[in-house]
Amino acid sequence: MENLEALRQELIGAIEQAEDPKALEDLRVTALGKKGKVTGLMKGLGAMAPEERKEAGAALNQLKTEIAAAIDEKSKTLETAALSARLEAESLDVTLPARPGPAGKIHPISQTIDEVTMILGDMGFSVAEGPDIEDDWHNFSALNIPPEHPARQEHDTFYLPGERDGHRLLLRTHTSPVQIRTMLTEKPPIRIIVPGRTFRCDYDATHSPMFHQIEGLLVDESTHMGHLKGCLEELCRTFFGVEDLPVRFRPSYFPFTEPSAEVDIGCTREGGTFRIGHGDEWLEILGCGMVNPKVLENGGIDPEKYQGFAFGVGIERLAMLKYGIPDLRTFYETDIRWLKHYGFSPLAVPNLIEGLNP
Repeated sequence: MENLEALRQELIGAIEQAEDPKALEDLRVTALGKKGKVTGLMKGLGAMAPEERKEAGAALNQLKTEIAAAIDEKSKTLETAALSARLEAESLDVTLPARPGPAGKIHPISQTIDEVTMILGDMGFSVAEGPDIEDDWHNFSALNIPPEHPARQEHDTFYLPGERDGHRLLLRTHTSPVQIRTMLTEKPPIRIIVPGRTFRCDYDATHSPMFHQIEGLLVDESTHMGHLKGCLEELCRTFFGVEDLPVRFRPSYFPFTEPSAEVDIGCTREGGTFRIGHGDEWLEILGCGMVNPKVLENGGIDPEKYQGFAFGVGIERLAMLKYGIPDLRTFYETDIRWLKHYGFSPLAVPNLIEGLNP
């Protein structure tokens, strides 16, 4: 015990001279490890007299504390020095251009919605939205769809469990309920389009349980069928990029419009190649008509004073026709290879006459 001061100076001096963390760890083991010098002295306390043991124990504990503090301080010094050396050796020129990363792609559905919205926006239409979960009145009754209509059956519509006011909630089968909600909250003139998701019990190469539509609604005091035809002819010709695209209107029936029509565009399948705007064949792409007076009444609008037109088109159908996508199901398979092929650059500039190149 007489040489404690010499031992302290030896160990503290060695710690201060340590050049790296490994040398410092070796010194810690030499001093405080199971077979270390200080540990060995502490093991000998049991052979001393009580008074002598008390005095020697206090001195050894003080030495142990000083050595541990010196090791901790030296460890921090070495860590700081190592970090400084690393920062100096691994300097980065922040003025260099960033490494190129993989470019993202816009999904054809998003691209098609944007294109149709831009075309109709130039005609004065604004975008309206509504809930995906609807009640029976907004989705069916207010749109003049009778109780016995097949669309109300469970094989066509997704109903939610439970009832509210005697009716079950459902996933909307079209975006037309937003027309009713808009008429109930806004006064004519009304000019809206409603892009959004819709849901029906169907699944094959041309149908999906979830798909997208854009509805259009215009209500004022002077709108007539000629305005509807002009609007849809311009939409079709601009979207497909064919200025002289043949467009025809065939009489049809929808509960919410009267008169109603199906819209066809000219095409050809000659030689096994499908082309839009050429040939003497026709392809149906959307439905439309003048808003049924009962629907106007349900929307709180006087049919004696106002009239309007409405139309609805499937977004996936437009995208498949314009961009040559053969199977509807691939839109939702989250295949990155498919998206790289059919997707669009986010930096592309829209050309509403010629369209966009993927």
